[in-house]
Amino acid sequence: MSAADAADQRHLARCLALAARGGRTSPNPQVGCVIVSARGRVLAEGWHRGPGTAHAEADALAKLGGRAPRGATLYVNLEPCNHHGRTPPCAPAVIASGVARVVIGVRDPIPGHGGGARRIARAGIAVTTGVLADACRAHNRGFFTWGERGRPWFTLKAATTLDGRIATAAGESKWITGPAARAEVHALRAAHDAVLVGVGTVCADDPRLTVRDAVGPDPIRVIVDSRLRTPATAACLAPGARTIVAGRAPLAPARVRALTAAGAEVWSLPATADGRVDLGALAGALAAAGVTSVLAEGGGAIHAGLIAAGLCDELQLHVAPIALGGRRGGPAWLGGAEVARLADAHRFTPIASRVTADGDTILTFAPAPAAPGRRPARGRAS
Repeated sequence: MSAADAADQRHLARCLALAARGGRTSPNPQVGCVIVSARGRVLAEGWHRGPGTAHAEADALAKLGGRAPRGATLYVNLEPCNHHGRTPPCAPAVIASGVARVVIGVRDPIPGHGGGARRIARAGIAVTTGVLADACRAHNRGFFTWGERGRPWFTLKAATTLDGRIATAAGESKWITGPAARAEVHALRAAHDAVLVGVGTVCADDPRLTVRDAVGPDPIRVIVDSRLRTPATAACLAPGARTIVAGRAPLAPARVRALTAAGAEVWSLPATADGRVDLGALAGALAAAGVTSVLAEGGGAIHAGLIAAGLCDELQLHVAPIALGGRRGGPAWLGGAEVARLADAHRFTPIASRVTADGDTILTFAPAPAAPGRRPARGRAS
């Protein structure tokens, strides 16, 4: 690797660190910008703080205090936008600034937003793209899923025993994993736009679904509840975070009124053939509401339904070093219909494994591509 390439990677990595300062910026991406002189001195840094605020490039250029960065290089992890939204496009501002070169991590995936790189190049400015592209995509994976596939990124998470149980046969589930793993779950909530559970989890555990053991904002709370069985006194309906109860049409007017009075938004969604909420339709509705990432915390029927619907982008299993055993044990983290043949099993690719201070193991997987000719395993949505 040349010294120039190494410098490009170093400054792009700095862009990603700056981007993370913006926190939750959805539906906008997290973007950072660094402006470096021809001699390698950092002149200014900027980052995007959320919808309606200055984009990273504009933020960094404003910090120059009117100085023209002639001959400088502008680094940004996402292609400068070329459209009018809540703020003016960045590409013209970059061109007018006088920089000699622009280095871009990855291009904008949304039709109508891109074109900034081409516009900058047509103005005679050298443009380099694809530096740390994989890291830049991963940093904004929710935004890219939202822009390219029209749905949020879904992370499925479950706390299990060694034998895959999420509760005892009597329903006891607090607590399978220790405080360290639970704090990581709260950090996951803070990092996602929404947290999703089924009504069975609400009725059994009465979770708050807020961020308490980590720093960050509460996510939108989404309850999948085909028949609107969520109690009006449920902890997840407490004032604070936005709460959506997703039911399947037609909805009982009395239940809609009760949940609305308790502070929830009630969404009426199409039903599947077996009378459950169509999770694909829910994913589309969340995307339309600007939700780019969802943490699904269960239960087993929800996980099965999401996997069957192709709505699993990452799986996290927080495994405690305990086993329950028995022929009639508690529920498993994955419910739904049982797979009859090993050849039809859900398959995952290991990504990472680590042990918390309490001795729990956090396993991270990505769904494996289906083998040619293999029938997909089926689950039931909740």
